[in-house]
Amino acid sequence: MRNGVHPEYRKTLFVDAATGDEWISYSTMRGSDTREIDGDEVQVIRLEITAFSHPFWTGQAREVDTEGRMDRFRRRYGMKR
Repeated sequence: MRNGVHPEYRKTLFVDAATGDEWISYSTMRGSDTREIDGDEVQVIRLEITAFSHPFWTGQAREVDTEGRMDRFRRRYGMKR
């Protein structure tokens, strides 16, 4: 590898802002906060939405259809929920 071309790959603590879940991984992203974990200073990245809080992955997904297009499609093609 050439020196100075690749970003620094370091240990990172990811925090889900909605649920508070935390996990450690490695990333090239830069965070503004740091926290000491197991004697290591790791950067903290706060995420607004993750698989822990996204409605699709939590089973809380809802259909939002303000113009009735989905109901019209179901009536036209005989589909049921």
